Amino acid sequence: MSNALLSDMTEFHWMMDMLQTVDVGLVVLDRHFKVKLWNGFMESHSGLLPSQVREKCLFDLFPEIDQKWFTNKSRPVFELRNRAFIIWEQRPYLLRFSNYRPLTGTEDFMYQNITLSPLASTTGQVDNICMMIYDVTDVAASKKLLESTQVTLSEWQERT
Repeated sequence: MSNALLSDMTEFHWMMDMLQTVDVGLVVLDRHFKVKLWNGFMESHSGLLPSQVREKCLFDLFPEIDQKWFTNKSRPVFELRNRAFIIWEQRPYLLRFSNYRPLTGTEDFMYQNITLSPLASTTGQVDNICMMIYDVTDVAASKKLLESTQVTLSEWQERT
């Protein structure tokens, strides 16, 4: 085996390890919303193994997702090659995962920010998109606490 091939294989191995261990959900979906990639974050928070979800439709796996809304949100990613964003203030979560910090957290579920990115093939065609799911529960809980405190303070000031 040549040194170049060994180096390429080593690089591929650590890139795959990084995809599996990064603290962000990574899901690759095709145009029919069938799962092509499901990383360790997704496995850990959903309880579903990659082998259980691969080639299955996201809407069958998570029927609570509004299929029409998500399809419309994804359309420009496929057709125009634009990224799309879903922030927790618009929709607290796409996939209802439990808050995995129940002792330190006050929320029942994980608040999520999501980025949908086009994945172009070698021919330039976008047949797949990458969905990146970020856990923003701490940010959401802090903002909610701040807003609640501001309301309480405002009410107190009105009474005095």
